[in-house]
Amino acid sequence: MKELKVRDVMTGDPTTLKRNDKLTLADDIMRLGRVRHLPVLDDDGQSLAGIVTQRDLFRDALAQALGYGRHAQRKILDTLAVKDVMATDVVTIKPDAPLVEAAKLLTERKIGCLPVVENGRLVGILTEGDFVALIARREQ
Repeated sequence: MKELKVRDVMTGDPTTLKRNDKLTLADDIMRLGRVRHLPVLDDDGQSLAGIVTQRDLFRDALAQALGYGRHAQRKILDTLAVKDVMATDVVTIKPDAPLVEAAKLLTERKIGCLPVVENGRLVGILTEGDFVALIARREQ
């Protein structure tokens, strides 16, 4: 396990959003794709601008819709852009970093994912789920 690198476990070519995408798109991708973290790309379509998580949607958008039905929630989400709720102070990691370093970052920072960046470009994402999958594969 010590010799593993981030690139060995990360999910390459992750689903991404753009800054001006509506939060309804983020919500749909998260629900249908069963993902909890979506990197947000800059206008160049390659460099990381931020990240949106399920927690961001619940805290910033859905909190406004408390007491309303699903239709009202969707209406509110459709009025907000990804840039309105995304986190911009994103902790990242390089693909050739030791996997142990990534695990420490996730644990110490209490975050659920690390976008993987190489030469200023997003090349993957490493999530808690990737670690669970790694353990499951090793147990077979």
